[in-house]
Amino acid sequence: MIIPPRYTIFSLVVLAAILSLAAIFLISPWFSLVAVLLVPLALLGIHDLMQTRHAILRNYPVIGHIRFLIENFRPEIRQYMIEGDQDELPFSRQARALVYQRAKGAEDKRPFGTIENVYSSGYSWLTHSATPMHIPDSDFRVHIGGKDCRQPYDASLYNISAMSFGALSGNAILALNKGAKKGGFAHDTGEGGISRYHRDGGGDLIYQVASGYFGCRNDDGSFSREKFAKTSADPQIKMIEIKLSQGAKPGHGGMLPASKISAEIAEARGIPMGVDCISPPAHSTFSTPIGLIEFVGELRALSNGKPIGFKLCIGHRREFLSIIKAMLKTGILPDFIVIDGAEGGTGAAPVEFANRVGMPMLEGLTFVHNALRGAGLRDQIRLGAAGKIISAYDIARAFALGADWCNSGRGFMFAIGCIQAQSCHTNKCPVGIATQDQTRQKALDVADKSERVARFHRNTMRALAEIAGAAGLSDPRDFMPYHFMFRQKDSVFLDGNEVYPYLPDGFLLADDEYPELADWYDRWERASAESFAPPEIPFGPFGSQRKRPGIQERAV
Repeated sequence: MIIPPRYTIFSLVVLAAILSLAAIFLISPWFSLVAVLLVPLALLGIHDLMQTRHAILRNYPVIGHIRFLIENFRPEIRQYMIEGDQDELPFSRQARALVYQRAKGAEDKRPFGTIENVYSSGYSWLTHSATPMHIPDSDFRVHIGGKDCRQPYDASLYNISAMSFGALSGNAILALNKGAKKGGFAHDTGEGGISRYHRDGGGDLIYQVASGYFGCRNDDGSFSREKFAKTSADPQIKMIEIKLSQGAKPGHGGMLPASKISAEIAEARGIPMGVDCISPPAHSTFSTPIGLIEFVGELRALSNGKPIGFKLCIGHRREFLSIIKAMLKTGILPDFIVIDGAEGGTGAAPVEFANRVGMPMLEGLTFVHNALRGAGLRDQIRLGAAGKIISAYDIARAFALGADWCNSGRGFMFAIGCIQAQSCHTNKCPVGIATQDQTRQKALDVADKSERVARFHRNTMRALAEIAGAAGLSDPRDFMPYHFMFRQKDSVFLDGNEVYPYLPDGFLLADDEYPELADWYDRWERASAESFAPPEIPFGPFGSQRKRPGIQERAV
């Protein structure tokens, strides 16, 4: 009988196991130590041959498990042995190291020059001034609250983005919130409601109201005005954010299985134990642009005048213009809008959504900023930006494109020890951040990590003051697109005004049109305050009447 080469190791293991068992009786009981190792391996190999789930194990019994073992450690192997400083999966080693150093208060300088390829397509840089300035105070604040807001909030320019308790451990939430308290900045609760860990930290909160209405829901999952009014009265809550979508999985709902709902999660979300918790893709309280804007006004009244805004990742641009038309028609304005980019993070998202759905932050922010300018509303509404913003340069660039402040989720996760293991969805986070495992999260020391959160924020704000001063500015909010240059290809670069221009104030409402803005006028005409649905169009490409001959596009 000829044994195929792929069964050689398995055959040797079985033979060695048989011999070790015989040796126990014929030579010495000490061979039982060898048998303890070999007999389970032989039984494993037999099981591999009989099982039908994995073809590789049937063809390569015993040794086939090496493949699965290595696959389990692939992210760590790549991160520690293969990954270069500039490989972005999704954050480069250089970017992570910057956060670690600033959070620890360690040296964050680099010797021997940049490792960036400054002549490659996509490289961007900040233009500096021959007369730089020194900015001694880096505690920059933005005043959030419009004409109808009775409890405005002076927010830091850099805050913790939405991450729910349940997605993050209790110790992680507590460390983040204590750090926010120490550093004087805000912590977005995420859609999972306000947990005891948010409250124990004492830091300023942005209460997120999503489609599941956690913390303000009736038993059937609908919005409860009474519960919202009670929750929002908490002085720790400084602003309320309606979540329409998040960058990592816009338009996608979710379900938390009953098996994963602990007593603490049920308490924070206001849901029963033993029942699957559904987060619908869309809100049940409104379904039209006017409905959304009226909901903004209702929440402002129920919260006794706290700043109300909404967060979204831009999808159909026409739909956002519909929201603006609803603002103009009702006279109700949100106090703020947060633009989340498609590069945003999450504990788990379908690959198609994470990779291919939604507009990236730079384009989304620029669009919203110019849309509000076009309607003459930009000065009345604050804009927040989120999406891989972890350095002072990231913040400065977002300000130049229209942001009034920035949020970061994964940046602050790095500050409390995240190693980018990318196991957030497994409940086996190696550093106790993205897990509900009590043993794992105990490894996260709240006192130490909260100091790192505050220190990372403080050092990032100092760095922001330094690069603003280098540009000759006295405040980072004075950054404009022309302060940045963007390389398009090896030998061509453009001024920021050419790549991300500010469009004329009020151009969407003016009588005279700018021919080069034909796309904007077409979408504006198709937008409706009464409905998100597009107007009926003929099959085939939609041809703009304003465009040059031969240029067509499909309606969105």
